[in-house]
Amino acid sequence: MPALESGVYCNWGAGGPSPRRVVEAAEAALEHHEYEAPTAEGMYPATFDVYDEARTAVGGLLGATPDEIALTESTTDGINRVAGAFDWDADDVVVRTDLEHSAGILPWQRLERQEGLEVRVLETSVASETQRADGDRAEQSSADHSSGQRPREEAVDEGGRLDLEAVKAAAEDATLFCVSSLTWTHGTRLPVAEIVDIARDAGALTLIDAVQSPGQVPVDVREWGADFVVGAGHKWLLGPFGAGFLYVRDGVEDGLSPAAIGYRSVEEENADDYRYAPGARRFEVGTASPAPYAGLTEAIDLLEAIGIDAIQRRIETLTDRLKDGVPDDRLVSPREYESGLVTIDADDPAATVDRLADRGIVVRPLPTPDAIRASIHAFNSEADVDALLEAL
Repeated sequence: MPALESGVYCNWGAGGPSPRRVVEAAEAALEHHEYEAPTAEGMYPATFDVYDEARTAVGGLLGATPDEIALTESTTDGINRVAGAFDWDADDVVVRTDLEHSAGILPWQRLERQEGLEVRVLETSVASETQRADGDRAEQSSADHSSGQRPREEAVDEGGRLDLEAVKAAAEDATLFCVSSLTWTHGTRLPVAEIVDIARDAGALTLIDAVQSPGQVPVDVREWGADFVVGAGHKWLLGPFGAGFLYVRDGVEDGLSPAAIGYRSVEEENADDYRYAPGARRFEVGTASPAPYAGLTEAIDLLEAIGIDAIQRRIETLTDRLKDGVPDDRLVSPREYESGLVTIDADDPAATVDRLADRGIVVRPLPTPDAIRASIHAFNSEADVDALLEAL
């Protein structure tokens, strides 16, 4: 990864620099498309082959079939494609958390303004007594088999948690839930499967923003049971910008009419009366460069060759090392491992980020909470973590 040769990169949750082989795969796909395909198999067939390979790779990563995967440009693009497929009115209700990324906020704000639907916002806060007890047990279990982990000196209130009783209360008459699998502000894991069960019991569909999960933790959409899952390859997956994906649970697309339509959306491009393509394909639209998707396929192949479980174990080891050097009154994320996202309180986040950048260390400021966020991937080193701690 050439980008790692010139500094300490701890911002994977925003964008993951690609390895050489990923960039080379994207370049090779583009060169074949432009230099060889025109007089060989054709530019469109060459592109469609790359699309098929990408759907297969993403499906394998998520535990889905290729027919359940639509290719998009980004997470935001995927959420908007789902949002545009419903016939909304003032009787509809969308439920989201207060810690969603703007990708999971703006589409619903627009529909609230234009269509009059209701948006209910779940407040994330400290864990409930039951959740905290479960977390304490999990922490003790982890400490039993991981002697290097520093025990927490005292229980502290943690943000980035959902009270499932509040979820049940918000589910009444809801049309759709839009929640993240990992909070981008705290790095906490939300109970996706439990939220999905609550929503389904209330007759609501679920859309999961999973962009912070694939590439750093195993993801199985079958275990989640969600109706839609969106993500992108340019963060923890180390893929290029421009390669997003949308999982659509088999059959849930029936009756949905995406706002955008094109030749990739339908069964027959030039039919007198169009029919949507089966499965997730109806959410695809028109021509897109094969290069990002070839890069995404290569990136997924690389990570799966290493092993997602091995990657997660290394992220846990490195984030534990980082958290061990952060005082309790500065650590905003949970002290026990949940993800590679580590949020640290800072008096002036923007100035702190600039100061670290002057020392060749890349992190990012957060708008809420007033803090900085370090994203630690398996491709960081212990020396990276130590340099960040020393600079802080």
